[in-house]
Amino acid sequence: MAELSTDPAASLLSALVAGIAVGGLCAALGVLVVQRGLALLADGLAHASFAGIALGLLLGLSPEQSFWVALPTTCAIAVGIGLLEQRTSVRGDAATGIFFSVAFAVGVLLLSLRPRDAPALDLESILFGNISAIQPSQLPFLATVLVVASLALAATWSRLAYASFDRELALLSGVRVAPIETLLFVLTAAVVVVAVKTVGVFLVSAFLIIPAATAQLLFRTFSGVTLFAVILGTAGAALGVFAAHRLHAPSGATIILTLGFVFFAVLLLRRGR
Repeated sequence: MAELSTDPAASLLSALVAGIAVGGLCAALGVLVVQRGLALLADGLAHASFAGIALGLLLGLSPEQSFWVALPTTCAIAVGIGLLEQRTSVRGDAATGIFFSVAFAVGVLLLSLRPRDAPALDLESILFGNISAIQPSQLPFLATVLVVASLALAATWSRLAYASFDRELALLSGVRVAPIETLLFVLTAAVVVVAVKTVGVFLVSAFLIIPAATAQLLFRTFSGVTLFAVILGTAGAALGVFAAHRLHAPSGATIILTLGFVFFAVLLLRRGR
């Protein structure tokens, strides 16, 4: 297990870098997820990642190393959700609900099977996040996943946006929507696993959905929604990290509350017009 940094400045910088990078990418993916009507997907994949983390812990890995197990596990579950939706009459929200409830139950079972003499586990950090505990040595894992996901998202953005914005028209235009949707699921899964390290299993869905939902209140064009969502995601993460650092508060909660405050402020302003 990585040793905690004794340098507060280094810890704050690591938290800021991780928060801004994850916040921006989550917001961009969130625009596609919300537009596609898959808001439950992020929550489902976050719960599914818990099974991968628990499996890594059962195998004797540290919580940090367990995320390498959670990554392929969550991506595989994402593919399973996509196949169930595409090849059966089960709708996307139901498919997600089935997979995430089963995967989370598996995670609970795996944790119960850990040896009694296993190292103590900070379950609260896994469930609710602790971005302040991210160390510089853990940044390569975050960077690897985020860079690969960003490149894949950039290379396929136009097709992902087209299929998400108007699925039926994309099908009529000859776009192979099923592989594109599967890619969206896998990219979301990969980013969710990284986001779990920042805001935890229970709060990840808000990290993806709130910036996109806020942007939709203000803009009508897809480009406008995307740009504002990314700005809000990065700024909200940065402000949340600073607030958590100054108030000695849970980092995941402060980030989500910052994003939530902006959403409700925008909502009230629009209703007041």
